[in-house]
Amino acid sequence: MAPKVLISDKLSPAAVQIFKDRGIDVDFQPDLGKDKEKLLAAIGDYDGIAIRSATKVTEKIIAAADNLKVIGRAGIGVDNVDIPHATARGIIVMNTPFGNAITTAEHAIAMMFSAARQIPAADASTQAGKWEKSRFMGKEITAKTLGLIGCGNIGSIVADRAIGLKMKVVAFDPFLTPERAVVLGVEKVELDELLRRADFLTLHTPLTDKTRNIIDAAAIEKMKPGAFIINCARGGLVDEAAVRAALDEGKLGGAAFDVFVQEPAKENTLFGAPNFVSTPHLGASTSEAQENVALQVAEQMCDFLLEGAVSNALNMPSISAEEAPKLTPFVQLAEQLGSFAGQLTESGIKTVRLEYAGAVADLNTKALTSAALTGVLTPLLQTVNMVSAPVVARERGIEVEEIRREKKGAYETYIRLTLVTEHQERSVAGTVFADGKPRIIQVKGINMEAELGAHMLYVTNEDKPGFIGHLGMELGSAGVNIATFNLGRIAAGQDAICLVEVDGKVPQEVMDRLAAVSHVKQVKSLSF
Repeated sequence: MAPKVLISDKLSPAAVQIFKDRGIDVDFQPDLGKDKEKLLAAIGDYDGIAIRSATKVTEKIIAAADNLKVIGRAGIGVDNVDIPHATARGIIVMNTPFGNAITTAEHAIAMMFSAARQIPAADASTQAGKWEKSRFMGKEITAKTLGLIGCGNIGSIVADRAIGLKMKVVAFDPFLTPERAVVLGVEKVELDELLRRADFLTLHTPLTDKTRNIIDAAAIEKMKPGAFIINCARGGLVDEAAVRAALDEGKLGGAAFDVFVQEPAKENTLFGAPNFVSTPHLGASTSEAQENVALQVAEQMCDFLLEGAVSNALNMPSISAEEAPKLTPFVQLAEQLGSFAGQLTESGIKTVRLEYAGAVADLNTKALTSAALTGVLTPLLQTVNMVSAPVVARERGIEVEEIRREKKGAYETYIRLTLVTEHQERSVAGTVFADGKPRIIQVKGINMEAELGAHMLYVTNEDKPGFIGHLGMELGSAGVNIATFNLGRIAAGQDAICLVEVDGKVPQEVMDRLAAVSHVKQVKSLSF
């Protein structure tokens, strides 16, 4: 029986035809995604579902999707898909991360012009017969400074267009290397300097815990009087109430938003603010972009359902069926090593070095390197996957080195990952034991043996008597249960590492108290 796919959003007719041409039984119901109850009743019949942003694939929908094997998102954002529950059910979630980059970048430039010249308000006034020529005094963009928060795929296109418009471009992006910045023609700066210098500020970064409200009242206060903010990335990157206050007070010269915290945005605190320009999430809404992402997601879903090939999956590595049994535990190890190092790294990454020793050196190290890069980049980018991670690293000028060697040391085989930043090198090594479970065997040159759980507490300190007892008491008093306790040190009285698996997230106040201990160097909560 042919696989059956539901298209529950508006997708290009050409995408529907791709499914048909490749022998997929496709059901095109472009308005079904808007009706949660009807979608819930229907989803159990399908092997795959192709969506855009209107369909919300919630935990409830996933629970009812008894036959579902793949969710294909035509576009990059997957905020409308419950990825953890899809993963738990063994459902692959795919997206098309690069199909609408140019369109979104062009929209950001268009919004900048619209705000700078007050075009929407001037248009409404003129068509009302008012001819208020003196009312709409605009701003030139030539020779002005554009501040980019995020200089990846879309941000770099915006930079290129802005430079063509004779703007000066400064960028804040922890993953942007100085060498890549030179190639792009932008100046890499810290966030505070960008805020201070930017005449126009535009955001092109995912919404993560670190980027949520990255532009708040305090950030706006640091900006130039009369500066402009453009957000065509994600709602939640900017504090909407703070922008409204700044527009009302005249602190900001204008703002232009394509995205909002709550969408559809039928009401919003920004509506009606002075020189505020808004569009209903149109960043990817061009015929070219819609066609590109629709065709891509159709091909990807067909490849998976008919051949088992996986592309642009957010929750599954790209591994062939033949090599999967041997490779899978090392893929898990590589991603854990990357995530471990990535969560501990705050500054820009210049190089990711991977050393494969022993039997693992004979495996598909390309997949392992992609898994490691996924782990490294996920803490800040979140939607990166094994397919896109190498592309994202290359875009940011991150050098990736692979070293293969014979067995060296006490372990038959191991992977060592080293991150080289602008300030330091950090390495972590691990292996897979006979039980098939990954283990950490060395951190920063200190030998230890640890299995990574969902929640880990990482502490580096000078080896002093009594600290382990103090750590246990702090966790116990906060009601945090210890699952495993792993220790390592260089020598008595020298640098030591404590890696503790706990049953839940450690409260911030406990982290702060531990960090305040005089001989503690770093305290970090890690999640895997």
